[in-house]
Amino acid sequence: MQSPADILADLWTSAGGDPAALDRVILTGNEPVLPSSFRVGAASQVSIAAAGLAAAEIWKMRSGNAQTVAVDMTHAAAECRSERYLTCDGNPPPPTWDAIAGVYKTGDGRFVRLHTNFPHHRDNVCKVLDCKPEREQVQAALMTWKAGDFETAAYAGGCVVAMMRSREEWLAHPHAAALAALPLISIEKIGDAAPRPWPEGDRPLSGLRVLDLSRVIAGPVAGRTLAAHGADVMLIASPNLPAIPWLTIDTGRGKLSSFADLATEKGCEALRDLLAGADIFSQGYRPHSIAALGFSPQDAARIRPGIVYVSLSAYGHAGPWAGRRGFDSLVQTSTGFNHAEGQAAHVEGPKELPAQILDHAAGYLMAFGAMMARARQAREGGSWHVQVSLARTGQWVWDMGRVAGGLAAADLARAAVKPLLEDMPSGFGRLNAVTHSAILSKTPAFWARPAVPLGSHPPRWPA
Repeated sequence: MQSPADILADLWTSAGGDPAALDRVILTGNEPVLPSSFRVGAASQVSIAAAGLAAAEIWKMRSGNAQTVAVDMTHAAAECRSERYLTCDGNPPPPTWDAIAGVYKTGDGRFVRLHTNFPHHRDNVCKVLDCKPEREQVQAALMTWKAGDFETAAYAGGCVVAMMRSREEWLAHPHAAALAALPLISIEKIGDAAPRPWPEGDRPLSGLRVLDLSRVIAGPVAGRTLAAHGADVMLIASPNLPAIPWLTIDTGRGKLSSFADLATEKGCEALRDLLAGADIFSQGYRPHSIAALGFSPQDAARIRPGIVYVSLSAYGHAGPWAGRRGFDSLVQTSTGFNHAEGQAAHVEGPKELPAQILDHAAGYLMAFGAMMARARQAREGGSWHVQVSLARTGQWVWDMGRVAGGLAAADLARAAVKPLLEDMPSGFGRLNAVTHSAILSKTPAFWARPAVPLGSHPPRWPA
């Protein structure tokens, strides 16, 4: 079984990193740090360390000064479930899930998971099942379905659901082979442009402008990470789309926040104007959706030659499920994690991982890929496309191996992570939240801007 240092070395060099930089990384802590048969702690630590090391190497490019990057595994694991430890004015998180979200049995004795945290997804499930949004009615309706048939019909009906598969079943699925052929992070040159020099500043990403068009966890975590190293990150939200308020607060630290309704020409014009001055464009739309709005990778490279364009997907950019809707919990269900964890715990049905690790790790990998591509842009020029997916991140986590006895580990209660929390103001009240776990010796990570309600700023870059 590879050590976290070895996993990091493989990740770093596969993205073109200088192997000598790995000598400046300090990884502390041991598994397990969370109750799981999977290496959740290692995935947390390595993904965060990769992003931290990329920031440190950019600082070395800019200033000539090298520095160390230290990441403790417990701190990293806490950061990979930061939404659980956040408080606002002393109040803990509200209930995470919608009333009918979660796991149900189907008529053929199998299990399906419903993701209904957004109202339109909940309404679509009830339409397909012809029932009211009440758990008992949903369960009764699902007993008339086979799990696979429901998954197919529900997806066609605009729902976001998954049938629980064993790992063997997933590997026999046509999409699994397509996914296995993809790199963990794809970094591809998509156009010509002159190298863009680094702006002045006293932090690794000072002066870099990042557009963040994402929701929920993975994409927003990527933006939060870039902000922690000094980038000007602007979250772009639609005034007409639902959001999950607690996640907006947690992942909004360090960001500007503007509205742009991309269903209107005015909103698209505002985004084009912002893109013309951006360095990084990070988005979680499905490919055909963002292209239809005029913001595909190729469109962005025409509008802003030299752009680093970052795409997040649920199941990857190739194969029969490319472009399929999905969230961390559903990818865990469909690709075998919930089945394997349930078996390890000797429980019937699915058991979730103790963190939304596919989301969080994918977010740090997005930030890592964005920084590595921006460093290449500064050296070589060009426009670049970075692609990351939850399912390919899951394959990476699976390939790390399992932790014998890992489920017996104590959970990380809030009291245990108290030394890792800090107080800060926000546009919502006083926050107490997890600090960034990548400790850079010369350019410490921090969030210079408070989290604010969506749409708090005009869609213009600060002077």
